[in-house]
Amino acid sequence: MSDNQENIEVDGIYEGTVARIKTFGAIIALPGGSQGLLHISNISNNYVHNVEDRLAVGDTVSVKVISRDPETGRISLSMKEALPQAEAASAPDEAEYVRRPRDGGTFEEKFKDWLKASNERQAGLNKRNKRR
Repeated sequence: MSDNQENIEVDGIYEGTVARIKTFGAIIALPGGSQGLLHISNISNNYVHNVEDRLAVGDTVSVKVISRDPETGRISLSMKEALPQAEAASAPDEAEYVRRPRDGGTFEEKFKDWLKASNERQAGLNKRNKRR
């Protein structure tokens, strides 16, 4: 483990910079030259479909160190645990659940479409079975 990582304490909150974006999270450059992984599940208290919806390379973020493996030196980070208690406990923003442009609609709209298609398929199967 390098001297830089020894300065990073578990449960400490640090300002970091998004160095890289991955499908499963983001690599955050921490003070002293060390880096940690901010997993997609630790970005927000709300569902995050795509990391790039919330973060971009170069963004400065506040993160809490949730673990550090002494053998490998890997550091796990969380943005949601770095939030002040009042903000973290607040209800999720309804607007985040209403419409996501990449998904093509709200859950209710998708469910309605699925239910309609399912009923049509079932009606076709019932007609075929009656003919037998």
